Amino acid sequence: MQENDADLMHFIPLHFGSKLRVVNRHARLGIITLWSKIEFVENVLADLDIDLAPETSKIAVIGNLFGNGIPHLLRNLLYNPQIRQIVVCGANKSGSAEDLTAFFKNGLEETISLGETVTRIKGRTRIIDNMVTPKDFQVAPMIVHIGDLRDKDSRNNLHNLIQGFRPSEMMQGKRIEIELPEVEVVNFPSEPRNHNIVKDTPLEAWRELIFRLVRFGHLVHLRKGDRQELQNVRVVIREPRMDDDESLSKFNFSRLELIQYQHDMLLGPLSDDHSYTYGNRIREYFGFDSLAKFAQRLKVNPQDRDCYLALWDSHQDIDAEDAPCLVSLFFRVFDEKLTLTATYRAHNALDAWLKNIYGLMRAQEIVSGETGISVGSLTVISHSISVDPSKYDAAKRIANSKGFSLDFDPNGQFMVSVEDGEIVVRHINDDGLTLHEYRSAKAERIQHELNRDCAISDINHAMYIGRQLARAEICLKTGEKFEEQ
Repeated sequence: MQENDADLMHFIPLHFGSKLRVVNRHARLGIITLWSKIEFVENVLADLDIDLAPETSKIAVIGNLFGNGIPHLLRNLLYNPQIRQIVVCGANKSGSAEDLTAFFKNGLEETISLGETVTRIKGRTRIIDNMVTPKDFQVAPMIVHIGDLRDKDSRNNLHNLIQGFRPSEMMQGKRIEIELPEVEVVNFPSEPRNHNIVKDTPLEAWRELIFRLVRFGHLVHLRKGDRQELQNVRVVIREPRMDDDESLSKFNFSRLELIQYQHDMLLGPLSDDHSYTYGNRIREYFGFDSLAKFAQRLKVNPQDRDCYLALWDSHQDIDAEDAPCLVSLFFRVFDEKLTLTATYRAHNALDAWLKNIYGLMRAQEIVSGETGISVGSLTVISHSISVDPSKYDAAKRIANSKGFSLDFDPNGQFMVSVEDGEIVVRHINDDGLTLHEYRSAKAERIQHELNRDCAISDINHAMYIGRQLARAEICLKTGEKFEEQ
């Protein structure tokens, strides 16, 4: 912790300075727009005839607040104690408004998460570091939650609050600077542009995804901050279905919130305070509801390969500050089931990925219900997927919770035996039918033939077969009876 003498009437952001809209650096009122566009709130303020002049406005700064930004906001406030009141307004999608209020009202508490002691906001599920506490604030800022500014009453309340704002005589004090927790990011070697994950359920796939990012991700430096990133990660969920409540709650997910997200993600109308929504791009933006259109096409021709939607509008999105991360959907009937492949240009693995999966599952269910074609696998390709290092400790807890598992190899199974002075490996399918037979007195030759034929897709399975080949070769040399173990 470091304290500096400074001009407390001059707003200086420590974090996200490029994303904050500073109005009057000497003012003492802050506005948090949550998930709503800052430009939308600025327009509302202008319509309400609120003074936005840099020299005279009562407003110091306007900024968003997503859940992950709470530690940064708290540090900005500690460094700028002249901000005496915070007005919270806008679309509250992640509970960050309640989290911020609860921080100052209830404080922090310790809890156990995945076997480790961590700190969360008391009464909430939001896990944050304990380096900043309510006691660090000489006087806590007053927080007033106005609500959604698309509502006329909320706008009137905002107008009256700002016009009536009269800050009390400012206390003498010092800026307090508390650094964010230091994070040590170490990656193991891999091909960072070719990670493929196949799991049965969404939560299983998400856990493996976080493990891969923690172990193999590369640290990159973006304008919005550092990220631990992998490229072109492909995840296949064989059975896209709801995870059970107990498993979800273990990782701080709420089944009810995921169901609500499914509904919200696919709403067609675009509200004034958003630049885009996935639902708008999917169901209204291009002049038709793509889910309805795809269902209609697939009912006529189940083998249709044109049920493809590009959500990315190059003319508008290439220079936009806020553009869709989900960029394409492809519905296809494969092996008599409705599959969906979705592509994201950028992806927040820790907080957004599982929610997005649930939203995609709902889109798949809608088309399935209209066509009568049962739901098949869901594939998600993420061109750039990352974890914010400020939440790296949470990602490590998830990665470290990974246990041992035996996954069925979709490429088939093998029977190993020793016959007539040779090692014999029979490749069999689920029905026990022999697909191919490999024979040699040398285990190494069979190893190379299996690799040539792409006969094995699972590393654990390959290591098991390798052990059996080695034992079989030893038995050939010693005359010992071979039994597969």
